[in-house]
Amino acid sequence: MESGSGNKAIILQRALELFSERGYEAVGVAELCEASGITKPTLYHYYGSKRGLLDAVVAERGLVLASGVKAAAQYAAGDRARGVPDGLERIALAFARCAREDELFARLRLALAFAPPSSEGYLAAAPLNEGIYGDVETFFRAAASDHGNMRGRSRAYAAAFIGTVDTYVGLYLARRASLEDEVVRGAVRQFMYGIFS
Repeated sequence: MESGSGNKAIILQRALELFSERGYEAVGVAELCEASGITKPTLYHYYGSKRGLLDAVVAERGLVLASGVKAAAQYAAGDRARGVPDGLERIALAFARCAREDELFARLRLALAFAPPSSEGYLAAAPLNEGIYGDVETFFRAAASDHGNMRGRSRAYAAAFIGTVDTYVGLYLARRASLEDEVVRGAVRQFMYGIFS
């Protein structure tokens, strides 16, 4: 087996596969080591604990989604006609692209987001999820400068919008729906109808 960064990459990949397939809580350290071809001392050397390994998986694989959402959530103030629809479309497409390109992490992210709030899994994913929610909430807060009916509702809109997008991601991962760009755009149009009606 390779050493150093090669070991770490293999460990992260095997952990992602197992956590995504069976859930974080259901996977033991011995199983992680066996799947990665390493010993427990090696895992502890690199990550300190099973939770440390999960933290590393979330930090590495969540970066693409977090940076994609942050870039997409920039609101163009003053463009009442297209600012909100275009921005929400960019945000939703960032979620969709990440799910299509990294299904394992998308499945793990959803599982961790809805884990019990005191669980290690939920707590490990909390910084990623809070950052994403914060960026989407900031988008809605900025949009309120052009759309007075949104004022004071940014948190609720962010939660509802991310919930809508995550529902589509979940259906895609269950092979019950497509996550093609046009489907995502349709979901955004439905959401827009709800907030502007």
